[in-house]
Amino acid sequence: MKILLTADPFLPVPPTLYGGIERVVAALISQFRSSGHTVGLIALASSSIPVDFFRPWPHPRPRRALAHFQNASLMRHACDEFAPTVIHSFSRLLYLAPLLHRRISKVMSYQRATGGRQTRIAAWLGGTSLAFTGCSEFIAEMGRSHGGKWYAIPNFVDTDVYRFSPTVASDAPLVFLSRIEPIKGTHVAIKIAKMTGRRLIIAGNHAESGAEGVYWETRIKPELGKHGIEYVGPVDDHAKIELLGSAAALIVPVQWDEPFGIVFAEALACGTPVISCPRGALPEIIHNGKHGFLVNNTEQASRAVANISKIDRRECRLRVEQSFSAATVVPRYEALYRALFRGEAVS
Repeated sequence: MKILLTADPFLPVPPTLYGGIERVVAALISQFRSSGHTVGLIALASSSIPVDFFRPWPHPRPRRALAHFQNASLMRHACDEFAPTVIHSFSRLLYLAPLLHRRISKVMSYQRATGGRQTRIAAWLGGTSLAFTGCSEFIAEMGRSHGGKWYAIPNFVDTDVYRFSPTVASDAPLVFLSRIEPIKGTHVAIKIAKMTGRRLIIAGNHAESGAEGVYWETRIKPELGKHGIEYVGPVDDHAKIELLGSAAALIVPVQWDEPFGIVFAEALACGTPVISCPRGALPEIIHNGKHGFLVNNTEQASRAVANISKIDRRECRLRVEQSFSAATVVPRYEALYRALFRGEAVS
């Protein structure tokens, strides 16, 4: 097949630091090419993943209608030039608009809350040539009420890259690895670490201005360097794997309905249990008491920390191998592409 993938025009593919979906797109490209497919990409100009065809978005930070129109026009011209079997968009539905009426197979993937009039219109225009996917059943179910064919296909990690650590030191720290903002619960992780007397390593990027900048300055920064709370900044893939593999647990007590959260699968791939909250897609990833703990308050979280050594790290790794690895997820996309091309239903 000839597969044309698109990623939002904000971060390169693959990302150098933060950027979960860009990492998934890069992994898809590598897997598809190794399987013999011809792969094209539309993404930020600085993207470095090897592909057979590449076009950069003309506007990496589109803010006005004209910029979005020109990005959509670029997608149409790229499609004419590359002539793909299927277009798989991880960018904006708007950019697919000039192609919706064509019979070419199209997949629109969502990594965040979805639905609304634009989805209903696109489903009508795309007809049987268009399918939607959500990165979790939580997201797919959100979209189904607005029309179209929806499939839940989770994000995934490369288990050849994320090394399994069967054991960790008895004094291994807790690790918070995510963007530092209120919805990710950095302040809650700090509170839990202080309540339990455990070291906490915080990794991730933070804002310098606005409400999130104030959050960093007033609620996070004053806690650093005290009570075993340490901030190591953003980390690249190598440092991330080392950090997760040496952690007693990943603790990201989300304060919102998480669409998926690739870091949870990354931690499990390293054998590291997860402590989070039962919101959004988390119950689809973490089976409470088996791969970590899903908690509703700091008291439950404190008990989870005390019991984290009871979690079998091999079960954590197995969870990813069976449900969130490239070997299990990529064939599901390939099956969807083929079914769309043939006009068949997808099981």
